Amino acid sequence: MQTIENKILPILLKIGNSKHLIAIRNGISMTIPFTIVGSIFLIVGNFPVQAWMDFISKWGDQLNAPVNVTFGVLGLISAIGIGYHLGKEFGVDAISNSMLTTICFLLATLNDDWSINVDNFGASGMFTAIIVGIFVTHAFKWFISHNIVIKMPEGVPPTVAISFATLIPGAFVLSVIWVVRSLLGIDINEMITLVFQPLMQGMGTLPGMLLYTLLVCLLWVCGIHGDNVLSGIATPVFLSYLAENTAAFQQGTESPHIFADGFWIVFMCLGGTGATLGLVLNMIQSKSRMYKSIGRLSLPSAIFCINEPVIFGLPIVMNPLMLIPFIATPMILCIGTYVLMNLGLVGRIVIQVPWTIPPIIGPYLATNGSIGAAIWSVVSIGLSYFIYMPFFKILEKQQVSNEKENIQEVSNQEQVQILQD
Repeated sequence: MQTIENKILPILLKIGNSKHLIAIRNGISMTIPFTIVGSIFLIVGNFPVQAWMDFISKWGDQLNAPVNVTFGVLGLISAIGIGYHLGKEFGVDAISNSMLTTICFLLATLNDDWSINVDNFGASGMFTAIIVGIFVTHAFKWFISHNIVIKMPEGVPPTVAISFATLIPGAFVLSVIWVVRSLLGIDINEMITLVFQPLMQGMGTLPGMLLYTLLVCLLWVCGIHGDNVLSGIATPVFLSYLAENTAAFQQGTESPHIFADGFWIVFMCLGGTGATLGLVLNMIQSKSRMYKSIGRLSLPSAIFCINEPVIFGLPIVMNPLMLIPFIATPMILCIGTYVLMNLGLVGRIVIQVPWTIPPIIGPYLATNGSIGAAIWSVVSIGLSYFIYMPFFKILEKQQVSNEKENIQEVSNQEQVQILQD
């Protein structure tokens, strides 16, 4: 634990507290309502009941329209959101920064005939949105900090003053993007995609997912929200995988990715990070009054994938014993799900579901009605229960002993008080 706390944790914290990653995470989170709404239309149009499919088939193209304009513009939405949140983090006008980022994103993703390429508005443009947003924000901040802006006299409405203050930095960033894309003929989107290709390929492998799981869980054991810290890195990759899976599903072909956005939540976080629902079920049956009370209080939130009451109440934080099952459980579930999806026994994720969706229901909906996914979710709860059991029993034994000692001590004090009276 000391090695983790003194050597690994500071590095992960420095990465997670980066203003850039915070803004990227917050910006990309703006895509969530659109992907969920698009997923609802996808479910309605593809609900796995033949009678319903026959009835709804004549409206297939109309139902796919909202899917296309939500999943199909993830890169554009990301540019808007990332530009806004980067502006907030670095102290420049957020709305102006968002608009500049969006315009530069459109310019950077032009076709070779210099027309707007709507294909780059989707997940393939998300990394371009990130890089363009960072460039625009730092250029904007540099011009403002060096006072190279057009200042309007007092009395001019603030919105007009901000518009003119944006003029010079806006002209600069647009000129730079124009030179690179138009004069030099460099396909910015393709180049950035190639740069991020190793990250995307790594996160799409089983070892990459296991490493991500290890880092997230280690941060939680140290009392830090590991999901938030690393989501700025992982979310763009997983979300792009989900968009590709959804597109393949619409076309009636096999989804190419296993670790699409939602895999982490619906298959590995039963009850919250660390798959602690099994631990909560152990606590409810505990002989310890304290653990039983915490378990009962934690169950309602655990059903909806919220487990802070367990992490800080048991606690799991700074608990070397519970570190083992807290990391091992989601890793085992990850490997099992990976194998079952490769065998075709569990469907791959094609639909975005809210992260608070309960087990069994979540996997079933996210895979568009895979019975295997629902059954595996039930089995996963059982695996979580039995993996946590031996470690919890060690804690329980000590706690029951402490409670008996406390009861005996209170009883002795009461007897002494009676004799004194």
